[in-house]
Amino acid sequence: MHACRDYTGMEELRVIRDEFRNRNIPVLEFYPVVELLTDERGKVAGAILWNMETGEYKIVHSKTTILATGGFGRLHIRGFPTTNHYGATCDGVVLAYRVGAKLRDTDTVQYHPTGAAYPQQIIGLLLTEKLRSAGAEPVNKDGAAFVFPLEPRDIEMSAFIRECYVRGNGILTPTGMQGIWLDTPLIDMINGEGTIEKSFPGMVRMFKRFDIDMVKDPVLVFPTLHYQNGGVETDPWCHTNIDGLFVAGEVTGGVHGKNRLMGNSTLDCLVFGRRAGIASAEYVKKESKITGAIGLTHVNRYNKMIKDAGIETDRKAPILLPDYRGKAVLARKIDIF
Repeated sequence: MHACRDYTGMEELRVIRDEFRNRNIPVLEFYPVVELLTDERGKVAGAILWNMETGEYKIVHSKTTILATGGFGRLHIRGFPTTNHYGATCDGVVLAYRVGAKLRDTDTVQYHPTGAAYPQQIIGLLLTEKLRSAGAEPVNKDGAAFVFPLEPRDIEMSAFIRECYVRGNGILTPTGMQGIWLDTPLIDMINGEGTIEKSFPGMVRMFKRFDIDMVKDPVLVFPTLHYQNGGVETDPWCHTNIDGLFVAGEVTGGVHGKNRLMGNSTLDCLVFGRRAGIASAEYVKKESKITGAIGLTHVNRYNKMIKDAGIETDRKAPILLPDYRGKAVLARKIDIF
């Protein structure tokens, strides 16, 4: 697994972005997809894009389409905060489902044990698991250890929730949220002075913005919505059951099963991103023919299916970005039960 202290994702993206630009690959920015296009056989033949700045629509025809839209953290399952970017609203899964793609394991979601619980401005942001592997210990309001720090994520986060909301041993924040102390000063005590600042500069910087020094003081953490385990069903070469449609990354279902191991998401993106590119290129060479008119007949079919099932819909899809205005503002405390 590639790693660069606690800036791994940023550094990976920087390298890929620079390579992308150096090769002069055409790109449309601020143009999210709002619907896929299909031909008369149901093959995906492109997409409709919408410019978030001007409101302009753009039609893009393509012989193959790769969905790499990420996860669904911004749906805030069970009211939890999330580590995810603002565009993580499950739109890729919805778009694929409407053209008839099979889904799997969509009932599963992974919560990371150590999301920031204070201050309010960074609630949900990720505190890397490497902190615990380096010696940081989760402790309750009495300073007592209650769980082995290196349990699998689902066990670790369940212990945090139980300690706060069942046993009543959590620390209440000024905004009404509960948390667990992560005793980060232990890292320097175990590994030597300066270890935290050398190995975790991103974490140190995140808290220093709010005058919190994690080298000297413990920080408050609580589980945060982190990863969409399920999604659009894929085979080992990123094919879906729909001609012309490929998937890669967190939008897929089947790579991780019901639960994901730490670090496998970055491997997932790099390995299956490459495979999706190779497989779609091979597909274009052999089976790229588009039959008849291109349009939105699949949407009409989907709407009829919804109506026939008697399902009342009151949501817009795709969402694109979460709406945090008015009553939709993300809650300041988690209502798990």
